[in-house]
Amino acid sequence: MTTNHTASGLINAAGALMAALSAHADLPVPRLTSEEVVSGERDASGDLVLVWGLCFGFHRDTALSDFEQWRQALGVDPATVDHGGTGPHAWLSAAATYAGVPLTLTGYYSRALRAPDVDHGTPVGEDGGAK
Repeated sequence: MTTNHTASGLINAAGALMAALSAHADLPVPRLTSEEVVSGERDASGDLVLVWGLCFGFHRDTALSDFEQWRQALGVDPATVDHGGTGPHAWLSAAATYAGVPLTLTGYYSRALRAPDVDHGTPVGEDGGAK
């Protein structure tokens, strides 16, 4: 595999990161990492080419909401979202390309989390209803 192990290899990923954060500065802050991913391209000798991609991770109680806000903002097709899990831990993940750079969104959550019970038959604010 062909790869660039110098700082110059991160320039495209850094540019895509700046573009995403600048265009969506009002969205929740993700945990940011960059890693080498297979680009699907081949060099002159036929070897696969690795490029630096971006990973936006979302944790905490708001992980799924944060994931969804970024998914919509970046135009990631909901049909590409995968779900996985092990034991009490689960995640949503979607891969896309943003500004020419591979991007992965991942929202981590506990399967123990669930929405609060709400009585949809009682108007909000009345005794016994959701407030």
